[in-house]
Amino acid sequence: MPRPPRAGRPTFGQTLSAALAETQLRLINITRYPGQMIMEVVIPIVFAAMPMFLGRAAGGDQAAVNFEANTGTANYVAYMLIGSSVFTIVSGAFWHVAYWIRFEQETGTLEAVYLSPTSTFTLASGVALYSVIRGLVTALIAYGLGCLIFQVNPLTGDLWLALLFILSGLVPLYGMALIFGAVVLRVKESSAIVNLMQWVVSFLMGMYFPVATLPPFLRAIAFLFPPTWMTNGVRSALLGVGYFFDAWYLDLSVLWVFMLFAPLFGFWVFNRVERSVQRNEGIGQF
Repeated sequence: MPRPPRAGRPTFGQTLSAALAETQLRLINITRYPGQMIMEVVIPIVFAAMPMFLGRAAGGDQAAVNFEANTGTANYVAYMLIGSSVFTIVSGAFWHVAYWIRFEQETGTLEAVYLSPTSTFTLASGVALYSVIRGLVTALIAYGLGCLIFQVNPLTGDLWLALLFILSGLVPLYGMALIFGAVVLRVKESSAIVNLMQWVVSFLMGMYFPVATLPPFLRAIAFLFPPTWMTNGVRSALLGVGYFFDAWYLDLSVLWVFMLFAPLFGFWVFNRVERSVQRNEGIGQF
């Protein structure tokens, strides 16, 4: 006969139910703002269009030739769209986790969570799942629509391998988002640091350019950033620009190392900051 769960300790089924309820809540909420979803599809296309038009203006008929000489592909349209679409996923991960924590602080519900059997990590998992669904849907639509507008084929290359790079990169990405959430929990601010983070992220992951063009010091930092490997992996799978280690399975193995390390480290940092806030500063000061 199975042992009954301890009082106050939720079972795995109850924990999973709480996480999925958080995901469902946020999916229902975002369906009430279709204009916001439309903008999330349009913005990556606009972001990608700006360097495209600049390149065409500067390079003229030789724009594609010049771009291929420096990146390994003449398909600069897909190259830019991939960068902006993956950036949508990466940026969304930080935004959603950060604003969830800040919202809980400002509304006073974070205290109620601490008094309930449901942990903040459980709810954060639900937020992450919601963010994954939202990010993947908008990124895929933005990439497909952008390719349609600029008249390039979105189905070139190894689509399954590109998807594998994205899915492998999501796990360490949300581990990093949890670390970012710990910063928000500590400093009690989200908008300013998220806005700053977006520019740093876009620079490190090579949103519009290959990271090989960065100075050695910045390149080393970029290689420690999982979205850099995710972005280049997708570009290499679809456009053949070349993997960092010259083989897809070697680059993917780096993401798998991040996959093992980043979530554990993120949970440790978040848990440590959370306990410090509870013990030393109190939680009713948001």
